[in-house]
Amino acid sequence: MRIAVSGSIATDHLMTFPGRFTDQLIPDQLAHISLSFLVDDLEVRRGGVAANIAYGLGRLGLPPLLVGSVGLDFGPYEAWLKEHGVDTSAVRVSDTARTARFVCLTDQDSNQIAAFYAGAMSEAREIDLAAATAQDRPDLVLVCANDPAAMLRHTRQARELGVPFAADPSQQLARLTGEEATELVDGATWLFTNEYEAALLAERVGRTHEDILERVGTWVTTLGERGARIERAGESVLVVPAVPCGHVTDPTGAGDGFRAGFLAAVAASVLDTVGPQGYAADPDLLAARVRDVYGAAAAEELRPAFGRHG
Repeated sequence: MRIAVSGSIATDHLMTFPGRFTDQLIPDQLAHISLSFLVDDLEVRRGGVAANIAYGLGRLGLPPLLVGSVGLDFGPYEAWLKEHGVDTSAVRVSDTARTARFVCLTDQDSNQIAAFYAGAMSEAREIDLAAATAQDRPDLVLVCANDPAAMLRHTRQARELGVPFAADPSQQLARLTGEEATELVDGATWLFTNEYEAALLAERVGRTHEDILERVGTWVTTLGERGARIERAGESVLVVPAVPCGHVTDPTGAGDGFRAGFLAAVAASVLDTVGPQGYAADPDLLAARVRDVYGAAAAEELRPAFGRHG
């Protein structure tokens, strides 16, 4: 299966605060917040929604096509992605801007405060998806958080090409108008959100949850430690419990790992490591986790896929 992943490519700056954000907030001063957190460490990691998902797909044995815009500083990152099975031929390199930056602070309860600098990502709208996929037509286009104009363009082009597409607007929902969000979601074969994004999407497009569900194929909502909810119009809701992963080192990129795993195999390892691209798809570990949570029959059913994608 050939998947084109359109979205952000970034460098992540990840910091850890040993306390709780909530302990620093004064209820009657929330209109005048001025806080600075002394952090324990700084990890600089490869990131970006599309790159994270493409990395996961590559580790699971699929050769994804990464579609996004980067700066001239992308060289070492590109080499890393290529080493892990990602096709970067559709990545646009800016002559003037740096690769996007994601700066994130995580507290001891895994709450996060983050900022994102678009940089070269703002030029992703210049990428012609039709031209980028002319020689190797994808089976699915996954449109992730990106420059809003790029998200709209690549969704439209997927429709024009007659290629099924998946909508994953995630963090960009805050920047999209109701009309834009509607265009990104309508007709999607897959819609990915977390619980908050599901509520925000309904508010943004002015529709009920049920109305949105009628206009997509399958809606997948991640529920954190409770797993994921999978819905199709007219069918019973399926809630799949999360696979335990032991100690949670860093939640950054966990949703991206889930999307890669959902589309290609089973992914639960991203929570075990710092950053969104530090994990490996170990077939024995994945099989053991599935066996522990879902039973021996489920693990045996997926064993051929683990063997193929390890």
